[in-house]
Amino acid sequence: MDANQALTELLAGRVKPGVYQWRMPPVPGAIGDTAWTERAEDAGWRGFHLDGRHVRDADSFLRLCADAFELPPEEAPDGWDALGATLADLSWTPTKNGYVVLYESWSELADADQPAFRTVLDVFARAVRVWRDSSTPMVVLMSSVGVEAAGVPRLV
Repeated sequence: MDANQALTELLAGRVKPGVYQWRMPPVPGAIGDTAWTERAEDAGWRGFHLDGRHVRDADSFLRLCADAFELPPEEAPDGWDALGATLADLSWTPTKNGYVVLYESWSELADADQPAFRTVLDVFARAVRVWRDSSTPMVVLMSSVGVEAAGVPRLV
């Protein structure tokens, strides 16, 4: 199954909610391509894009999340617990079928701050569990080209 077919399966509800590595084929200019969000929204999913190319520590990741999840400045998460609470709520951005988070260039944080990266994975896993049995599940895709995140199963 290729990356596009995997996304189709996910959006059709045939993929168990979870945190997955989504292995995109190497394509020039592919990083930052958000065409997948249109596909998600057409299928009734709310997509969030995290472009981690400039994220090297916990603070920069939290700022990225505040932007990606369109939080007002006063509601920006100031720590991991606050981010977890934000991901468990999402009431300001309702969706019909579910939430999909695409985290690209996660290896920047993994290389620079391994403990923060592992915490990110834990926060995402907890958020997925919160939404798992609801009518609006959450799936987190860790987009990679040639890089593996230990312990994170592959979608493709």
